[in-house]
Amino acid sequence: MKAIVEVAPRNAVFQAAARQFAEAKAGKPPDFRLSFESARTLFAELTAARLDLLDTLSRVGPCSVYLLAKSAGRNYSNVHTDVARLEELGLIERTADGSITVPYEAIEIRFPLRRAAA
Repeated sequence: MKAIVEVAPRNAVFQAAARQFAEAKAGKPPDFRLSFESARTLFAELTAARLDLLDTLSRVGPCSVYLLAKSAGRNYSNVHTDVARLEELGLIERTADGSITVPYEAIEIRFPLRRAAA
């Protein structure tokens, strides 16, 4: 399963839900989708530091926030804040033993380029 992070208008959530329902009905586990109204908002939430944490966590595997901070070479307090936000967004999960993990094989970031009508 992958996470798809995209820039999409507010009403696109209904189209995405219909697509996920069709995938689930066909027996394919639906991808996780996270939408933002603008690229500015997307990259305000998914900063370079947070994207680096996702990459580090996927390489290290399930671990504590402390071990993730140490592996990333970052301050524990800042990593803790970033992990909390990534959890809220659904890109990081906690296991039963309290470890954090990235439950996705890939995270795709998509934003359409608007073209002027010809």
